[in-house]
Amino acid sequence: MVTLIHTLADHSDDVNYCAFSSSCLATCSLDKTIRVYSLEDFTELPYSPLKGHTYAVHCCCFSPSGHFLASCSTDGTSVVWDSGNGQMLAVLEQPSSSPVRICRFSPDSTCLVSGAADGSVVVWNVQSLRMYRSGNVKDGSLVACAFAPSGNFFVTGSSCGDLTVWDDKMRCLCNEKAHDLGVTCCDISSQPVSDGEHAFRYFQMASCGQDNQIKLWLILLADSSGVELKYRCTLNGHSAPVLACAFSPDGQMLVSGSVDKCVIIHETSTGNTLHTLSQHTRYVTTCAFAPCSPLLATGSMDKTVNIWQFDLKQASAGNAVKSESKVAVEDWSEDDVSAWLCAQDLADFVGLFKRNNIDGKELLKLTKESLAGELKIESLGLRNKVFQKIEALRMDMRAATVPVPDEFLCPITRELMKDPVIAADGYSYEREAMENWITNKRRSSPMTNLPLPSLMLTPNRTLKMAISRWLETQQK
Repeated sequence: MVTLIHTLADHSDDVNYCAFSSSCLATCSLDKTIRVYSLEDFTELPYSPLKGHTYAVHCCCFSPSGHFLASCSTDGTSVVWDSGNGQMLAVLEQPSSSPVRICRFSPDSTCLVSGAADGSVVVWNVQSLRMYRSGNVKDGSLVACAFAPSGNFFVTGSSCGDLTVWDDKMRCLCNEKAHDLGVTCCDISSQPVSDGEHAFRYFQMASCGQDNQIKLWLILLADSSGVELKYRCTLNGHSAPVLACAFSPDGQMLVSGSVDKCVIIHETSTGNTLHTLSQHTRYVTTCAFAPCSPLLATGSMDKTVNIWQFDLKQASAGNAVKSESKVAVEDWSEDDVSAWLCAQDLADFVGLFKRNNIDGKELLKLTKESLAGELKIESLGLRNKVFQKIEALRMDMRAATVPVPDEFLCPITRELMKDPVIAADGYSYEREAMENWITNKRRSSPMTNLPLPSLMLTPNRTLKMAISRWLETQQK
């Protein structure tokens, strides 16, 4: 379920773009301004609006570190702002002075890519705020850009319909004709997929275009064969050019906005339409998922930004962090820790943990004593709550190091079950996963695809006890 919880109507002209950080939402407009709002109550921050561009602002984005906000404009510049106080840190002039249509930070926040109407692509060093490398697409204006979560390549889209894959040294790795009438946007899921039989790593990408289509792609990486852009499928639903798309943090959903004034939320695994939102009265130009809360923002030429909230049971951010935590918590960045805190209903501690530079390694070292002494969490109840969540994380890690018996894994999520239930098909599932399955109007068995004679779910206490005993043996 998706609910409209707030509408922002401060811009005086078309909204062109919106972007989230872990604590803020930024929006930009034809009215030459960028506005920044707190996610706590959607009030505008004291330093907002940001003024500095002399023409329309086309795009804005936060650095993954959360320290910077970038914007780009028809005036031929990209501006880097301090996201903490709104101070203008640098004005980066596109070498050709061509209107800049898109800007993106690299995952490690060290680089900023800007793409312009003349097809020029510039990579800026964020620390020195100087140009690092530059290049050009072969035809058309550069209108879309997305980084792979690994940071070793990025993709650009052009008005002539091409998708181009670049490595971090601005070498063209691959070029593909994607949309006959022109690309309008692209996004890469933050959740890579590995193939156990080969050396490939798959990155899922979406592109949308003037041809009314959204296409899903797989970007295949291998040491021997380089990069391959492989078409997967087309998502239908829009009746007019699609202007924006964005993956949810876990990659399980894709949101799109169109000239048909509709926002569609798609399930990426099946291509099914989960929700259609039709509250905007003019073209939908932008959409974005929050990184660590169940929020979606959509912006439109109707001068508004709508904030939507997902049912917490369906929120993808928590699922994304949960699955990531079983891989390598010690490799988490400070932003990953922030996302985990939000998913655990501990968002109030994000600022404290960031000030103390708590990354994955430091998180796993925390004790009740260090929570009280070093982080100075005075409330005993809050200390215990944080510590219990960290302990649960450590337990998940220990479980992940030993192969889990297949019968303990939910057939839907393939994760260790915590509250197993027996469905009418005779199979056991994680309660929340099966309830979501049924809520999404699937009345068939996830295992057999046959109709379920009943929607009743019966607790499987025997299986739950067996899982508990197995977990106890892993702690010894």
